[in-house]
Amino acid sequence: MSHSHSHDHHHSDHAYDHDHAHDDHGHHGHHRAPADFGRAFLIGITLNTAFVGVEALYGYLANSTALLADAGHNLSDVLGLATAWIAAVLSKRAPTVRYTYGLRNTSILAALTNAVLLLIASGVILLEAVQRLFHPEPVKSITIIVVAAIGILINGATAWLFASGQKGDINIRGAYLHMIADAAVSAGVVIAGLIIMQTNWVWVDPLTSLIVVGVIVWSTWGLLRESTAMSLAAVPLSIDPADVRTLLASRPGVSSVHDLHIWPISTTETALTAHLVTPSGHPGDSFLLETCRLLQERFRINHSTIQIEISEHSNCALAPDHVI
Repeated sequence: MSHSHSHDHHHSDHAYDHDHAHDDHGHHGHHRAPADFGRAFLIGITLNTAFVGVEALYGYLANSTALLADAGHNLSDVLGLATAWIAAVLSKRAPTVRYTYGLRNTSILAALTNAVLLLIASGVILLEAVQRLFHPEPVKSITIIVVAAIGILINGATAWLFASGQKGDINIRGAYLHMIADAAVSAGVVIAGLIIMQTNWVWVDPLTSLIVVGVIVWSTWGLLRESTAMSLAAVPLSIDPADVRTLLASRPGVSSVHDLHIWPISTTETALTAHLVTPSGHPGDSFLLETCRLLQERFRINHSTIQIEISEHSNCALAPDHVI
C-alpha cells in the first residue's frame, strides 16, 4: 500500500512517499509481538498473581526477608506484565485524526514504566534487607526452600512463553527478562534455604535479599537506558544513522541529503523523514518506492517520508544540520 503524492502543479518540487510496509515487502512481522502474546500475558499474570499471594504469606510465616523480597520482586513483575500487555493491546489500535500513529508509542512507555517499577521494588527490598542484616532473626528454612522451588517452576514457565518474542520487541523482552530474573532469584532463595538448614546461619537470609537486589538492578539497567532513549526519539540501537545517510546519498541522481530523522514509533517499528536534493530533476515515483523498499529491507524502517528538492540552492530552511 505504498502511495506517492507527486505535486506536478508545483513543477514536481516536492514528492512524498509514505511506505507503510503493507505491500509485497511488508510482512516482516513487525506486529508479531502484540498479536501472539495475549495468551502468554494472561497465563503469566494469573500464575504470578497467585504465587505472589502464597509467597508473601509463607514469607511472613517463615519470618524470611528473602521470601518476602522475592514476593515483592514477583509483584513488581505482575504489574510489569500487566503494563506490557496493556501496551501490546493499545499498540494495535488504529490511528485517529489526533493520534496519527495510533497508540503504538505506549509500548515504549510500558518498557520505561516496567524498568522504573523494578528499581523502586529494589529500593524497598534493599532497605528491609540491610535492617535485617544488623538484627538477624530465626527463619523456617524448609518453608523457604519449598516455596522458592515452586517460584522457579512458575517463573521459568512464564519466561519460556515470552522467549520467542524477546529478540524483536523491547516490550516483550522486558517481560522475558523479568521472568528469567525471577527464576534466578528463586533459585538463589532455595540455595539460601539449604545453607540455613545445614548451618543455621540466619544472616544468609538478608544477604540473599541483597543479592536479589543486585540481580534486579543489573537486568533492569539496560532496559531503562534503551526505553528512555526510545521515549526521547533516539535512533534505535539496531540502526546506524551513518549507514542510512550513505544509502540515501548513493541513490541515483541524489547530490545531497539533509533533514534526516530516524525515530521509533513503537518498540518494533521505525519511521524516517529526509530531504533529498536531485539537481537533474524529479526522479519519479518508482525511485521513491525503491528507496523506501531498500530502507525497509536493510534497516527495517517501515514508515518513510521522503521530500525531493530539485535545486541545491532552494534555500530549504531545514537544510543546516543544527536546524530541527
